Formats: sequence, C-alpha cells, structure tokens
Amino acid sequence: MLDLASARELMHEWVESPALRIHMECVSTCMGAAARVHAPDQEERWRIAGLLHDMDYEKHPTTEEHPFVGIEHLRGRGDVDEEILDAILGHATYSGTPRETDMAKSLFAVDELSGFIVACCKVRPNGIADLAPKSVKKKLKIDNFAAGCDRGDIRLAMEELGVDPTEHIQFCIDALREEADRLGLDPAASG
Repeated sequence: MLDLASARELMHEWVESPALRIHMECVSTCMGAAARVHAPDQEERWRIAGLLHDMDYEKHPTTEEHPFVGIEHLRGRGDVDEEILDAILGHATYSGTPRETDMAKSLFAVDELSGFIVACCKVRPNGIADLAPKSVKKKLKIDNFAAGCDRGDIRLAMEELGVDPTEHIQFCIDALREEADRLGLDPAASG
C-alpha cells in the first residue's frame, strides 16, 4: 500500500507547478481533517487521495485526460486501493463516477473550496489567521474573484455531503489553519 511519503514523492514527479503542489497539499490537509470525522483510522489513506487527486492535471488538463491518465498510472502501480481511485475519479463530475463513499464526497467537497479559501487568504493581510466563513461567502458572490473555482461544484459538493455551508467553510478553514505555516497561508511566517 502506498504511504503518504511515497504519494508525496509521486506527486512531485508528476507536478512541477508550486501553485498546483500547494493546492494538492491543501486538499490533502482538508481530507485528513475529514478522515478524523468519518474514518479516524484511515487518515493517511484520505490524505493520499487528496494529495494525488490532481497529479495528472498539469500535463493532462483536458476533460478527456484528467483524471483518467493519473488513475491509469495509479492502477498500474497496484499499490493504491479502489476506494482512493474512485474518489479521485469522482472529484471530476464529468467522469460519470458516482460519489458514494464518505471519502469520495469529502474529496469533492474540499477540492474547489480549499482552492477558493487559499485565494481568499492571498488578498488578506493576515492570511488565514483571521479568515471567517462570512468573508469566504462574500467572495463567493464575486464572479471574477478566483474565477477558476467552480462555485456550482462547491454548492453541489456541500449538498451531497449534507453539510451546512457556513460550518463546512469553517471546517476547511480550521483544517488549513492547523498547517498554515507549511502551506504558506500565514504571511507572518513567510515575511
């Protein structure tokens, strides 16, 4: 079975973009927090799903290739289980893969949202330190702010997971805040 350190090495082999690496690390961090709620004994597996969900996106960004190229590679390795593979497939709505497990629903629910939260942090003097759901929700209403984040996916994901939007946003903020220094979300640490 693939461990987190090996998954991170694999991610670095496939991804050169620092921004994409940070995104994948942020999703992994949120997945770790979600695992502590849904499957406490499976945190490493959940973090691996988050860390590898976009591993092929840099080289294969089209809907015909992503995440299918990455899945084919992971399946060929033989050390990544089907639940992780299904969750990665399910994070792309166009894959047609239903999100049936808590892992798959959680990956979909933290992917776009964590990216949006990071964008919010970048325009705040204190980064994530004092970010509140109210600020995130306000920015979600501004179409040209973090325009690449799919607000429809964010809404659908929270509906599928059955969570209150404010609580889910706070949950992701809290998860990212725990590792803010490592993720570059604390301007005081980098300044």
